[in-house]
Amino acid sequence: MVKGFGEASIDHQKSSKSSSIMPAVDYEQIQKGLFEHFEELTDPRGKQGVLHPFMSIVMIALLATIGGAKGWEDIETYGVSHEVWLSSFLALPFGIPRADTYRRLFERISPTAMKQSFDSWLDSLVIDLGAEVIPIDGKTLRGSYDRNGEQSALHLVSAWASENRLFLGQVKVESKSNEITAIPALLELLNISGSIITIDAMGTQTEIAHRIQAQGADYVLALKANHPTLHAQVKQWFETAQAQNFEGIEHSYDLQVESGHHRREKRQVTAVSIQQMGDLYKQAQWSGLQTVVKVVRTRHLWNKITQEVMFYLSSLPPDAQQLGKAIRQHWSIENQLHWVLDVTFGEDASRIRQGNAPENIALLKRWSINLLNQETSFKRSTRQKAKRASMDVRYLLKVLNASIPLHSNSSDA
Repeated sequence: MVKGFGEASIDHQKSSKSSSIMPAVDYEQIQKGLFEHFEELTDPRGKQGVLHPFMSIVMIALLATIGGAKGWEDIETYGVSHEVWLSSFLALPFGIPRADTYRRLFERISPTAMKQSFDSWLDSLVIDLGAEVIPIDGKTLRGSYDRNGEQSALHLVSAWASENRLFLGQVKVESKSNEITAIPALLELLNISGSIITIDAMGTQTEIAHRIQAQGADYVLALKANHPTLHAQVKQWFETAQAQNFEGIEHSYDLQVESGHHRREKRQVTAVSIQQMGDLYKQAQWSGLQTVVKVVRTRHLWNKITQEVMFYLSSLPPDAQQLGKAIRQHWSIENQLHWVLDVTFGEDASRIRQGNAPENIALLKRWSINLLNQETSFKRSTRQKAKRASMDVRYLLKVLNASIPLHSNSSDA
């Protein structure tokens, strides 16, 4: 059980040392606003030989991860550095747990139960995801590969709300399987009604398109050579139409040019309804299909010019501007989630491999990104926000307060 918060407040008042460094905060609000999301999370340890309370270990791990902790030693160091503050609202009868304690526990915690805790927190946010672009993409945790243990690297498929910058959920890709089976399982967990789902070529499958439509959402799916007949047909049609300057063909066109970081990128988007294209290969199998899109990306770098041509299938009307924006926003899952996970949280280099630990820690890192993104007063990178949260308890409370009402009375220094 968590240490009584009334008792914590009394200890807080008695200790002149702690009162000089701790922000004034209603600790009952921490219990109500944060701990309640872990109510369904059970302790996998036996009753004998247990020294450290379960919830104290979990909470220190989450708070340390918000501060950018990359592994077990980082979590222990965070706990030791903030022991006085942590002991004011966590039961720490034997002090801060050692690194191995976190490792053993997270290897055994149920990933399903951990996801339920995350979902409970996510449900507490009052956010309307309607009409938002939700990219779905996979990421391999390369450091989780264990040659000696004959364990393949963990591969997760994640969903990302691009405008709200929120990680929405993840599903583990089982060994000897692929994203095609994981994506439907992930969609089943999400409320995507009214949203636009974008997926790269691996997820361009008729069954996935049908499931997206059945859940009340639209799709924009990349069309590549894994559908060779359809891809070749679409490519040939656009080449012919382009050669004739689309004479007599109703279509929508949009041009966007962006410059920065010593490069200039031009994106030409052409959207055509399937009625203009005639019968496409197995067209009836694509639920709700309305539009085929061609995107030409031309990049002017300081030393060369590159060009890439991509095609997409969509259930949206042929509006090149809307479709181009959705396709562009798909890359936010790479730039704002996967890149941050590797650069700020060291996910690719992480050597956490055993048991359920890789999946559980992956979820804590993604949860932490959500919490940091919800705090918007500190206009810096996620990396700098994480560093500040690890060093400044007042700012950490501000991060928590942005999505968990703590009613802190402290001011941000």
